Amino acid sequence: MKFSKVMALAGVTLLASGVLAACSGSSAKGEKTFSYTYETDPDNLNYLTTGKAATSNITSNVIDGLMENDRYGNFVPSIAEDWSVSQDGLTYTYTIRKDAKWYTSEGEEYAAVKAQDFVTGLKYAADNKSEALYLVQDSIKGLDAYVKGKVKDFSEVGIKAIDDQTVQYTLNKPESFWNSKTTMGVLAPVNEEFLTSKGSDFAKATDPSSILYNGPYLLKSLVAKSSVEFEKNPNYWDKDNVHIDKVKLSFWDGQDTNKPAETFKAGGFSTARLFPTSASYPETEKEFKDNIVYTPQDSSTYLIGTNIDRQSYKYTSKTTDEQKTSTKKALLNKDFRQAIAFGIDRTAYTSQINGESGATKLLRNLFVPPTFVQADGKNFGELVKEKLVTYGDEWKDVNLDDAQDGLYSPEKAKAEFAKAKTALQAEGVQFPIHLDMPVDQTSTTKVQRVQSLKQSLEATLGTDNVVVDIQQLQKDEVQNVTYFAESAAGEDWDLSDNVGWTPDFADPSTYLDIIKPSVGENTKTYLGFDAGTNNAAAKQVGLEDYEKMVVEAGNENTDVSKRYDKYAAAQAWLTDSALIIPISSQTGRPMLSKMVPFTLPFAYSGNKGTTEPLLYKYLELQDKPVTADEYQKAQDKWKKEKEESNKKAQEDLANHVK
Repeated sequence: MKFSKVMALAGVTLLASGVLAACSGSSAKGEKTFSYTYETDPDNLNYLTTGKAATSNITSNVIDGLMENDRYGNFVPSIAEDWSVSQDGLTYTYTIRKDAKWYTSEGEEYAAVKAQDFVTGLKYAADNKSEALYLVQDSIKGLDAYVKGKVKDFSEVGIKAIDDQTVQYTLNKPESFWNSKTTMGVLAPVNEEFLTSKGSDFAKATDPSSILYNGPYLLKSLVAKSSVEFEKNPNYWDKDNVHIDKVKLSFWDGQDTNKPAETFKAGGFSTARLFPTSASYPETEKEFKDNIVYTPQDSSTYLIGTNIDRQSYKYTSKTTDEQKTSTKKALLNKDFRQAIAFGIDRTAYTSQINGESGATKLLRNLFVPPTFVQADGKNFGELVKEKLVTYGDEWKDVNLDDAQDGLYSPEKAKAEFAKAKTALQAEGVQFPIHLDMPVDQTSTTKVQRVQSLKQSLEATLGTDNVVVDIQQLQKDEVQNVTYFAESAAGEDWDLSDNVGWTPDFADPSTYLDIIKPSVGENTKTYLGFDAGTNNAAAKQVGLEDYEKMVVEAGNENTDVSKRYDKYAAAQAWLTDSALIIPISSQTGRPMLSKMVPFTLPFAYSGNKGTTEPLLYKYLELQDKPVTADEYQKAQDKWKKEKEESNKKAQEDLANHVK
């Protein structure tokens, strides 16, 4: 997918200004309403083919797949009431619950959910070139051949409806993380009769009646740049775990950073992200000094992309072809990219969101978070560090842990730039190098962040060497040349912080596979070239060598420790290349909340237990704002329970091997 979600960089993903009347607690009818915000309209509701978080944020709350996550991150049955895996790890069999039904947007029962619906869904995804196919194309037996046209009959693909209640998948090789993939839309079901009846009108963005629902909520309305509203599905098979009756999301452009806290104070919001740099923050801090909590860092990584093969120059400050050529040559030079990576003051950047006191709580230094997986008593970051130090002295003293800036070093930036300048001048490059960077001009914090980046880079490298040209555009313009660009030809930028990534499943490949130059939808968003085109720039920067490392890691199926060690080597290469430059996580920000702490489903990956999308099933609300003390006690209790629950779930896995 273009995601787990390729995510548009959030100015805030919280509560907007248009729901002042929304109730964040109990109404006169005893209903519970959760009010929140969204920043990006979906371009469709097609959960089977989309690669965008803007769609999955909605559809993950209305469509259930085979499995989901509980509040401790365990995989538990959803539409599948039970499952088993063969001894060789190649065949997964799921039993579909008989009380799972399809409903219209009006809540009328349409049909039972059957095993064939999962077959229909995957065939539709393959036939329509789903952006998410990369998740399963090489996993499911015969699917790659079908997608490439080598096999014409979909019945030869390794998915079978054994009967109405049994669906079976046959894999090419064992994947211990397979169940985490079942939470993604590409493996979700669809009713064939309904799909055929809708034709090209299936899953239209602004039409809730264009899809069927088998999940906890029904989408009631979606008005572009205005609102999204859900209601509890009254006949949902697991309705006892749905505690919120209505959800009201309001569009917010991120411009007025005072608004969320002000509306929370007035009782209009269920939660509100705080902006320590806003004018009203001191007053909010004084009034709610006992209620400000910082959420833990999640697995989402926001970063700076480098466009190594830019083709479009509609939004640019460059005035000559020579400037365009010089910038392109500079971005193809690893020492130049490293100078950029070492020259960005990330703490100053994130302080535009979290203020000085909370700036480090967001910081991330690796694309794959350092604690995402562990092997042989070491976390992933430690494995990467062992590989990274072999690339040069500049990496010997780098700390890759979260919540601190291990990369910012003016001294290293200047040293790497000096090497780059000598080489580039020999190629006829003219300085300063002009770097266009687009930003949504309506979002105060986004503009402040880019201005901070410009200031630190130019202060470190000198404006006679590098100039960051900020292109302040309308929100739609920024998204059209970054997040929503249909091909690399539309990626109109040199540096972009308008993207992030949330993992799809519980394996490092979910991050590292997405920028393989041979296949996928994401190379254009991160690096400005289309995958599968034998791109010359991709070859020049060594991405073919990177892909070989990733493929070798992916082929290690039996020894998890060896697998993670090989992926760590690929991450070390990627870090040294400075092709993508990690900056921050999504969470780790101050907030006020009436959400009962740690009642949400949890997972570092997938669509059924992450912070992006936010899920409303299981969520509980309380009448008064959560205190920091309550939050800490709940977190401590949750961590202890999680450890015990995960251990029990791990032991129970043996019962599913048949």
